[in-house]
Amino acid sequence: MLIRILGSGCSNCRALTARTTEAVTAAGLDATVEEVHDLGEIAACGVMSTPALVLDDEVLVSGRVPTVTEITALLAGAAR
Repeated sequence: MLIRILGSGCSNCRALTARTTEAVTAAGLDATVEEVHDLGEIAACGVMSTPALVLDDEVLVSGRVPTVTEITALLAGAAR
């Protein structure tokens, strides 16, 4: 499972990375979390508002920082 956090590296992007890492750990998922700062790559994903949470090329959330509980639910639903 590859989880990418798309954004410029701002405080919201860092918060999303931290919350996502916490959710992955809490759920016991085998996943890699990486940050993507390249604007071309972000645009190629169709993301117009950052930060964005992308799971295996599917944008799950864009333009906001969801809670750890919400991220856990999104990842659990996608892992089925």
